[in-house]
Amino acid sequence: MWTYKNEPMETLSSFPQGTFGFIYRVTHTPSGKAYIGKKVLMYQKKIKLTKKELLEYSHVAGRKPAYKLAMTESDWQTYYGSNKEIVAMLKEGKKDEFKREILCLTSNKKLLTYYETKYLFIYQVLEKPDEFFNDNILGKFYRRDFD
Repeated sequence: MWTYKNEPMETLSSFPQGTFGFIYRVTHTPSGKAYIGKKVLMYQKKIKLTKKELLEYSHVAGRKPAYKLAMTESDWQTYYGSNKEIVAMLKEGKKDEFKREILCLTSNKKLLTYYETKYLFIYQVLEKPDEFFNDNILGKFYRRDFD
């Protein structure tokens, strides 16, 4: 379960209206090692139009649409991060060894990336390999650069 300011966040209605996504910290409690990342709550998905829906465009001149866009809830409730070490631990059945907390809520995609980057630099994740699983920031700054 996710927590934000020590409050459980179990459904979309737990978030303030207008929340696009959040910055999170997942901590492996036995080792104390953490991972900081970002997650969106909803995303746009392309859905192929059905034959019935395509008929509605028969009167339209020019190219007819093949898809429609729909908003879909992400897998935020079951998400622990994309780090390979964390994913491997989860496959071993160690979900109960992780604490998931939300650090910051954002209202749009640009702020989501900004705040993720801000927290990664504040916590100096690349300089502290014993404390963090993160190994790069924005795909531009890498832990190996500090060796």
